[in-house]
Amino acid sequence: NTQTVDTDGNRHLIDAARQADVKQFIFVSAFGVATDSPVPLFQAKARSEACLRSSGLTYTILAPDGFMDVWIPMIVVGPALAERPVTIVGQGQRKHSLIAEDDVASFAIAAIGHPDAMNRHLPLGGPDAVSWRDVIAAFERRIGRSIPIVSLAPGQPLPGLPEFIADLMAGLDTYDSVFEMAATAKTFGVTQTSVDQFLARILGEASSSQ
Repeated sequence: NTQTVDTDGNRHLIDAARQADVKQFIFVSAFGVATDSPVPLFQAKARSEACLRSSGLTYTILAPDGFMDVWIPMIVVGPALAERPVTIVGQGQRKHSLIAEDDVASFAIAAIGHPDAMNRHLPLGGPDAVSWRDVIAAFERRIGRSIPIVSLAPGQPLPGLPEFIADLMAGLDTYDSVFEMAATAKTFGVTQTSVDQFLARILGEASSSQ
């Protein structure tokens, strides 16, 4: 759980790294974490960030926005390929810089020993900020048909998904997280994955598994 793994576990790991005289500690956090966040995982990551900053270790904190690999299949691709409506919370117009998990891994590798990563907190997003409506439209172009959309009010459950996902979706509909990533990607030599490239990849994976 978030206490034993994401709070206590990270603290023990940071303590062990300090005792081992680790030269650089790279921690994958998340964008928007805070100790007073309504999301327990974000509270835990905020505490871990604070623990790392005060540890005396040279650190790099990567703070990615939402992962394409988690959100897009769950909210858009899965229902659409099953010929069900895509359900969103609110109007789905807020823009977010969703990022591919592979790109976060690439930034982590590039950060090793990089002078611009030392004792830095690096917000990470994808190369383009998109709304849920944008993602749905991009997937419609890929599959060549329209996708019905159901828009729920905050507090209503999302079909087949845990309650906390509905809460997170409601939260995403209250703000924009738009990152300018060109300079950061150039600094660390990372070629990023666009939403359209990601959609093409998972469609290819779905076709090959059939």
